[in-house]
This record gives sequence, C-alpha cells and structure tokens, in this order.
Amino acid sequence: MNRREQPEDEATPVALPIDGVLDLHTFQPRQVKEVVLDYLELCRERGILEVRVIHGKGRSVLRATVQAILARHPAVLSFAEASQAYGGWGATVAHLAPPDPGPH
Repeated sequence: MNRREQPEDEATPVALPIDGVLDLHTFQPRQVKEVVLDYLELCRERGILEVRVIHGKGRSVLRATVQAILARHPAVLSFAEASQAYGGWGATVAHLAPPDPGPH
C-alpha cells in the first residue's frame, strides 16, 4: 500500500531518540497526549529528568495542551517556558521525579 492508499487514521510508527528533547512538529494533534506521556515515562526510565517539549509558537493551542498534560502528570515536579536559547515560548521544560526504585 502506498502512502496515498494508507488509511488516514492508521498510525505510522515514528522512531524518536530518547534524549530529553521531544519535538511535536511531526505529530498530529490527536497523537500529542499519548506521545508526551510515553516520552516522559521513557525519559524517567533512562534517568533523564529534564525534558524539553518543543510545541512551537503558533497560536499557543499545542502549548496549552502540553502544559495541561504536564500539570496533571504525577511525575512532573515543575515545568516552565524554555529560556530564549532553548526555544522561548515555543518550548516547555519539565522537571521529572525519578522513577520509584521499587522493592529491593
């Protein structure tokens, strides 16, 4: 099946490096919540406790969505607009709690 024949709602896996920077430009709005939640967990598993989510400046709809997800996530200790050097209001930086080590 070529790209034009592929159903619109069929998800195509996207390989992402787990390096603490998530660029949402390649995702559709309906994918954002799942992508952000999965990415945060993968970062925590790897000991990456500072994550920059690039949502772009646009009309701020995606920024509001990302920040609402972060505000409700139990492992997010804090989040804020990135510094100008790292995207300014086009990105949000979240600080995460380390994963629970579990029973020894």
